Amino acid sequence: MIRSTFLHLPGVGPVTEAELWRQGVRDWREVDGLSPTAGLAPARRERLRVELQASERALAERRVDYFATRLPDAEHWRLYPSFRAETAFLDIETTGLSPYEGIVTVVSIHGGGRTRTFVADEDLEELPAYLRKFQLLSTFNGSLFDVPFLEYRFPGLVVPPVHIDLRFLLYRLGYSGGLKRIEQTLGLGDRSGVEGIHGLDAVRLWEAFRRGDNDSLARLVRYNRADTVNLEPLLEFAVGKLSERLLPHGGV
Repeated sequence: MIRSTFLHLPGVGPVTEAELWRQGVRDWREVDGLSPTAGLAPARRERLRVELQASERALAERRVDYFATRLPDAEHWRLYPSFRAETAFLDIETTGLSPYEGIVTVVSIHGGGRTRTFVADEDLEELPAYLRKFQLLSTFNGSLFDVPFLEYRFPGLVVPPVHIDLRFLLYRLGYSGGLKRIEQTLGLGDRSGVEGIHGLDAVRLWEAFRRGDNDSLARLVRYNRADTVNLEPLLEFAVGKLSERLLPHGGV
């Protein structure tokens, strides 16, 4: 999708981008093939060509920050297909709803071909260094919950330059409510072994573990990992639907 995107170029807004698509320009390389009657003055065509050369270099160098600073935040989802391998899906468990009143207990990161879970008082301190390996972050409501909690827990935390919050991305497609409700509606995700566990149960499981019940920690970790891993098919779904909405005949 990023190679079909022109919105990051100076002077190109949604109307101009849509016009380029209407004229059949679905890839950066196709700008040079526009006919003289396409309404793009030679000087402007040359400026676009130079900017697109810079875009090609940034993509080849895997510089997601180049696009993040140029694209509107609401369009950062367009980067995902080109940066799948550099995407971290993240979910946290806490003992409260505010970082000032609760603590982070368990965090899972799914990406790069593995899922890793961090536990408070065990290896949670390793999370900031691990997160720096990724260029994209995907959460569900993480911009309002997960990230503020982690930033309070780890002052100076470096968050990936692109954060795709699925709560708001899915809302654009007409899906609202909590993560589990949307999973059920779409028939996506796997909750085998953690059926029926919810947020308040996660707090109780942590409290039981602190009283010496190691089985409770195992269940909490399975629950947290399900929340995290299930974000991937949801993002794939959302990106696919939004791509079809923008380019109904197929993008790049």
